[in-house]
Amino acid sequence: MHPILVLLRKDFSLLLRDKVSIMITFAVPFAMIYLFGLIFNVNAKDPGPSGIPLAVVNQSDNPASVKLVEALRAEKAFRVITESKDDDNTTRPLQEGDLRTQMRADRYRFALVIPKDLIRTEAIGLHLKIYSNPRNEIESQMVNGILQRTLFSNVPELLGQSLQARARSVIGNEHADRFNAAIASAVAREFGGNEAEIRRNIDNGNFGFDNLGRGATRASTGSTGVRDALSSIVKIDTEQVAGKDVKSPAATLLVGGWAIQFLLFAVTASATALFREKEFGIFQRVLSAPVTRSDILWSKFLYGICLGLIQLITLFSAGAILYKIDIASYLPLLAVVCIFAAAACTSFGMLIAAISPTPESARGLSTFVIMLMSAIGGAWFPVSFMPEFIQKLSRLTLVYWSMEGFSQVLWSHASLLELLPTLGYLSLTTALIMGVSVWRFNKGRIFM
Repeated sequence: MHPILVLLRKDFSLLLRDKVSIMITFAVPFAMIYLFGLIFNVNAKDPGPSGIPLAVVNQSDNPASVKLVEALRAEKAFRVITESKDDDNTTRPLQEGDLRTQMRADRYRFALVIPKDLIRTEAIGLHLKIYSNPRNEIESQMVNGILQRTLFSNVPELLGQSLQARARSVIGNEHADRFNAAIASAVAREFGGNEAEIRRNIDNGNFGFDNLGRGATRASTGSTGVRDALSSIVKIDTEQVAGKDVKSPAATLLVGGWAIQFLLFAVTASATALFREKEFGIFQRVLSAPVTRSDILWSKFLYGICLGLIQLITLFSAGAILYKIDIASYLPLLAVVCIFAAAACTSFGMLIAAISPTPESARGLSTFVIMLMSAIGGAWFPVSFMPEFIQKLSRLTLVYWSMEGFSQVLWSHASLLELLPTLGYLSLTTALIMGVSVWRFNKGRIFM
């Protein structure tokens, strides 16, 4: 047999003996395709965002405002929040004064206030308020579009009431009643129908132009005239709760995701260098000195933290130079978050090395897990674009909480006290993963 064919047979024989390599070559790509399909919601009939928290404060006693809230509840993209929980776990109706504090705490990033003067009397139109904390530009634009579509589709009845209120404030109730009676009589006479019912509808602001609202929902397909007309009569006050003074909003939020993904690859490669040191016989020489296995592992852990801190600060500095991200004003707290994020990522790399039998399997497993965590953790695109059960899983990833810490510092300008929950989660995760890693290393054959 030709030597080339013999060597080819040899390579396939080695592959078939290495079950881990077979899994990395075939099973892992299949699993990634399946998981990314779930993340992107590929087969869903409506693959748009879902379950985005939207706080709604209804201060109006107008019945139509209740219908507006129900329309928002029916929108799949939103999870409407109308109650607030106090420290004693009692719930109460959400108030406008709660919004800024709770939005800074990232309980939700968008809020709608339906004020008492929903029906404007000084002019024909409506009055609404929107609060936002637009950490992600794509998510913010999507939410604003869906929110305005829902609002405009429910405008007609409210607009009719505004028209009635304006007319009564200008010409008086008596003249308005006579006018409504004349219109109802003319409509019943010319087009048929019950005159009393038509009069009642007119008095309630129902002029029968519901198609105006439905036309607004088609604005994205080209009917910009309807959208512009409604925008001119619906007065929406907007307030950005956080990030108003951020110089480069998009880069500030994106660089953190890129940085943590590169860090995971770097510290994992550093941890898997343990296999190379074993092959070179370094461990045997080191262990012959008064050094324990735990000493070696903790030195690797501290090395990973130092490497991670340097890499993260370098990448954020590059963002400051290239994209004008302001890191100088918040460098101390940013460094604190970087240290905790580097520790968590280093512990992950140590765990991969501890549970992998070969360096090849460690590289394949780490690539799979890092890409998965980056995808569902928000490093690639907004978490709100994923199915709701994937959004819950994202909170179990190091990427999510590391990015949360970066955003709190650079976007919300949080204090150390406000950072404590995020740092606490990263610390707990690091402790648990390192505990498992050290146990596995001491039980394994890496030092033999």
